[in-house]
Amino acid sequence: MGRRSARAVPPARDDVAPLARLRRICLGLPGTSEKVSHGEPTFWVGGRMFATFDNHHHGATHVGVWLAMPLGAQEALVYQDPKRFFVPPYVGPRGWVGVRLDGRPGWQAVEKVVREAHAFIKNPRPRKATRSPLPHRGRGEGEGAEVRGTTPKTKPPSETATPRGPRR
Repeated sequence: MGRRSARAVPPARDDVAPLARLRRICLGLPGTSEKVSHGEPTFWVGGRMFATFDNHHHGATHVGVWLAMPLGAQEALVYQDPKRFFVPPYVGPRGWVGVRLDGRPGWQAVEKVVREAHAFIKNPRPRKATRSPLPHRGRGEGEGAEVRGTTPKTKPPSETATPRGPRR
């Protein structure tokens, strides 16, 4: 069972039930711990964040959770059910998906995507060099920018070397 930090900020009373259920799901996963990051309860495995609670973060109109997801999952989930899933600010361009927890979120579906996020972060797989389907906004990134961690193809040294004259 995971450990819980005593520094967690208590949410507003109307948001206690979603956080309590989310906390029960997350801390029930092997190796999970909880601590506050960016003013919200977050859940970690292996020293890496996989979920963060969204309690009307930066004026959002909903209560939710942001989850780290494998490449392509965000687009599929948001397309399939845009009332439940959304692209969160800040981490959305890196593939994270937001899940609304207020109302009737369908807790079995929430648990399924939380487990997927936990497994994705706990057991990272090497990423293939692919082009990102989402537009990027940042230094040195533009339309068709390659995914972080890939390197551009270069010519072998033999093709780029300049001829030298005879040694003296």
